[in-house]
Amino acid sequence: MLVRIFTDGAARGNPEGPGGYGVILQYVDSGGRLHEREYAQGYVKTTNNRMELMAAIVGLEALNRPCEVELYSDSRYLTDAFNQHWIDSWVKRGWKRGKNEPVKNVSLWQRLLAAAKPHQVRFIWVKGHDGHPENERCDRLATQAADGDALIGDTM
Repeated sequence: MLVRIFTDGAARGNPEGPGGYGVILQYVDSGGRLHEREYAQGYVKTTNNRMELMAAIVGLEALNRPCEVELYSDSRYLTDAFNQHWIDSWVKRGWKRGKNEPVKNVSLWQRLLAAAKPHQVRFIWVKGHDGHPENERCDRLATQAADGDALIGDTM
């Protein structure tokens, strides 16, 4: 089964300020019916890169069996980490990059790798605020969560 996951993160104010993420899962069941599930989590004091990672993790961890997954994100950093094989290099180098710089958010990257492991995942970059309509919905969810203290789970 193909599952399409759309993600977005939103950090508000300074990097230590509140942030949130939005996730939409879409899949078609054996009867041809489209299903969607939305998640948002708000008021997390962190940066936008961490929000993007957390959104991807939440989407992948929501799957209860191995699937073919297309994960859409407007985070070039997240998609390039997989598509340009940066993450493979980081793991081989002991979570170091460049001139032996430590990779930030290692525990989140490791959690994302574990969440992706049982699936066939393709990371697809979409241009933010000019991309896929579901990604725009995720941006609205993430912004709503970041601007408040929203907690939205499985709105189906």
